[in-house]
Amino acid sequence: MSRLSRKEWFLLVFLTVCWGLNWPIMKFGVTGFPPVTFRALGMIGALPVLYLFARMKHESLSIPSGQLLPLIRLAVPNVLIWNMMIILGVRMLSSGRAAILGYTMPVWAVLAGYLIYHEKLNRVACMGIICAATGALLLLSGEFSALSGKPLGSILVLIGAASWGYGTVEMKRTVIPMPSIAMTFWLIALSALALTVYSFIFESANWYVPADPLEWAAFAYNGILVFGFANIIWIQMARKLPPVASSLSVMMIPVVGVFSGAWLLGEIPRWQDYVAMILILMSMSTVLLKPSLNKET
Repeated sequence: MSRLSRKEWFLLVFLTVCWGLNWPIMKFGVTGFPPVTFRALGMIGALPVLYLFARMKHESLSIPSGQLLPLIRLAVPNVLIWNMMIILGVRMLSSGRAAILGYTMPVWAVLAGYLIYHEKLNRVACMGIICAATGALLLLSGEFSALSGKPLGSILVLIGAASWGYGTVEMKRTVIPMPSIAMTFWLIALSALALTVYSFIFESANWYVPADPLEWAAFAYNGILVFGFANIIWIQMARKLPPVASSLSVMMIPVVGVFSGAWLLGEIPRWQDYVAMILILMSMSTVLLKPSLNKET
């Protein structure tokens, strides 16, 4: 594995912490504010950041002829459904639990590849699927057994993770002749449009102008950092990062989500959360780390 520079390490840690911290920040942001509106505003807030970066890089944001439908087909599972399900689910769950369930995504990607495209499923991948399923069922059982449990939240986040996993498989198999930053811009823009229409129809009665500066900070964090700068950094680093480094970064996001939720929101993880987190990290390692290690040996 090639060594990372100090700057690359800093950016990788920044990405991991930024995306991990966003789970309790999302939870705080939708405590009183309409959830889909919150997510749509975050996406809309990122568009000027992505646009300015594309202009600085002198990269076109135009959609090539005939590529709008492929963009929509990628936007729906990768951005629209994923973001809608997690923002609805995190309102019903602890932010840490939502993060754990959300990052079952790599296993769903493996399953999608196997079921749809008949990709090979080896013994290690099967073990990963079993670990992820066990962890998810453990969390679901905890929601069913708790007096205030809301298993619907867990189910919504799992649907989002499955959608993202399927979208990841489609992303690898779809070639759209446009720069990565332009594709990211349009995936977010198209999804923001759909979420805005939904929020106008179903949530506009509950719209209000926040008076709490922390609510504004949650909007800004999602728009400028999570959807804006973090995406730009990831696009720039994706081609440079060694596979193990990027995989470990992804695996640490739910861990940051669990402990930052305890720190920022006072959430108290139960034993089911810790066991499920270990199981799902084991599952992610079978999907993310094993293939990378094989390539490097």
